[in-house]
Amino acid sequence: MAEGTMHFLLASRNRHKIRELEDILAADISGVAVHSLDEVGFAGDIDENGTTFDANARIKARAARAAALRAGHPDWYCLGDDSGLSVDALGGAPGVYSARFAGQHGVDAANNALLLQKLTGVPAAERGAHFLCCIACITPDGRELTVWGDCPGVILDAPRGQDGFGYDPLFYLPDAGMTFAELSGARKNAVSHRGRALAALADALGKH
Repeated sequence: MAEGTMHFLLASRNRHKIRELEDILAADISGVAVHSLDEVGFAGDIDENGTTFDANARIKARAARAAALRAGHPDWYCLGDDSGLSVDALGGAPGVYSARFAGQHGVDAANNALLLQKLTGVPAAERGAHFLCCIACITPDGRELTVWGDCPGVILDAPRGQDGFGYDPLFYLPDAGMTFAELSGARKNAVSHRGRALAALADALGKH
């Protein structure tokens, strides 16, 4: 990597998140490299046993920090993000359980099907929702930062679009007239919960 590069270790193996993170941070910070847990030899899973986005983000950031230190990278910034969908008509569910809403972790089709099932008969005016993202960052000197991003939208009654992941085909943004899965990557990054959280993180790191 080039000298002067800022290295970030994201507590994830999700290639979509890795790519989004690198794209968004690179827009605000010059010289960025984002690494996954696989690149530091982290085996197994992180036990996300928190009951809030904030708690889970911190758990993951601390696990990433420990992995970076073991791998000999004390100068890396270590990130944990926890994000999910909060649906008004479901009392905020699926919330922190968004990725495993239907039982198994990360099975998008099953999660989307269950969401539609639970919203059967709910009129469009009552299908408001928010995508929320909390990012915890541990800096090389051990300081912990936490930032948030929030994106409001509406849950459709059928999926639209081929891009994105998770609940993106069902999450409609009225101002854009599209779902997350219909937006280009750059446009999604500009308005998404993760994009807003990362913009806040870039600002916080600039001050740090």
